[in-house]
Amino acid sequence: MKDNNPSDYTILVVEDEQKLASVMIDYLSKEQFKSHHIDDGANVVEWVREHSPSLILLDIMLPNKDGITICREIREFSNVPILMVTARIDEIDRLLGLDIGADDYICKPFSPREVLARVKANLRRVNTATQLAVNTQADLDDGTNITPLLNIDDKKMQVRLSGNPVELTAVEFRLLDKMAGAPGQIFSRAQLIDASYQDNRIVSERTVDSHIKKLRKQLQLADPDSPIIQSVYGVGYKVELDSNCWDR
Repeated sequence: MKDNNPSDYTILVVEDEQKLASVMIDYLSKEQFKSHHIDDGANVVEWVREHSPSLILLDIMLPNKDGITICREIREFSNVPILMVTARIDEIDRLLGLDIGADDYICKPFSPREVLARVKANLRRVNTATQLAVNTQADLDDGTNITPLLNIDDKKMQVRLSGNPVELTAVEFRLLDKMAGAPGQIFSRAQLIDASYQDNRIVSERTVDSHIKKLRKQLQLADPDSPIIQSVYGVGYKVELDSNCWDR
């Protein structure tokens, strides 16, 4: 959201609890976002096809069609950011493990400010990806050759690859930071869970796989030719970096 105003974005709120939907819409409005509300799961996919919202806040438990099914159907034709909303903490692992194509999740009860923060973060990621695509094409057109370089700033929790910013969630940042701190070392999923979740919550190994997939996606957006994270079958993951491709 660096170059766009909030009023340039339309947020689709899919929620059958009217009071909760009203709270979210009010907060979005105060930040000058445009919004649209749907309370019936059966009406969501067609509306998305016709109106192309900027981001979707999608509840899981909905009348007539559940959020997981809706998310899968939308992913058949759109890459719009989708934030799943759930009232069950124990459902998060299942959501991530299903690999339904959601970009983030929010647990009820939640602070409206948290929702706004997640919305803005995911919109920034979209904007960064778009700008990187433009820059990459420009580099190809003029023959510029950017040397791959990974830079991690622990204090600011910022990552740059080949000079391009990489938009990561806190968990994704900690995953990369852990592996990049020991290039070539293989980390088990259990080790990565301990490094990524500082509140000692219990999560499944499939959750790590989902985060790694999203982390790879963000790194490839910054530099498609830098396959930094490698899978080691049956063991875990590692980061491979040449000595001249690492700055910290």
